[in-house]
Amino acid sequence: MPETGTTRGRRRAAPTKGDQREQAILDTTEMQLDTLGFDRMTIETITNAVGITRGAFYFYFASKNAVLAALVARTVVTLRTEIEAADASGEPALALRRSIDQTRDMWRDHGDVMRAAVELAPTVAAIGESWHSAVTAIRDITQAIAERTGLPDVDGPTGARAVTTALVWMTERAFYQASKTGVSLDDTAATLTHLWLNALDLTPDPCSL
Repeated sequence: MPETGTTRGRRRAAPTKGDQREQAILDTTEMQLDTLGFDRMTIETITNAVGITRGAFYFYFASKNAVLAALVARTVVTLRTEIEAADASGEPALALRRSIDQTRDMWRDHGDVMRAAVELAPTVAAIGESWHSAVTAIRDITQAIAERTGLPDVDGPTGARAVTTALVWMTERAFYQASKTGVSLDDTAATLTHLWLNALDLTPDPCSL
């Protein structure tokens, strides 16, 4: 029986063995960031855990920094998607609260990757580009939210872009410090929500408290 277009499309969408191996390398790298730490993790520890040769690893990634850069890029895509979804409500206070909660959850679930991104961004160009692209994207989303509150879209230190840029970097640093030192991420999210809402002169939605 000839293949239909639907069947062919479904087969093309299925992950290949190569895709699965690449994801296994990324998943193992994230796991070893937690169990071994970046300095003790090596290409050898990754390949041994995945069950592949060093040559097979190099088919996908040129170095340990390269696989970490790919892992950061994967995490950044998820983070951006979650923040975009959080803004779906359209109501500024609720959108900001959800954005901060989603960011907290990402730090909880992928804190090892995100800490490595913060720490290596200044010295590993690919990681720096991915991480800064995430910060910029989140700033753009929150700037649009801020403008819906009435914050003017003007140049200068009190315009929506300047204010949200400062708040986004503050959020990144606060969650990084909390994740690194073991401070409650829930408490950090609550503090950041308070600061964001006050900075934009918003009243929290009582139903969301």
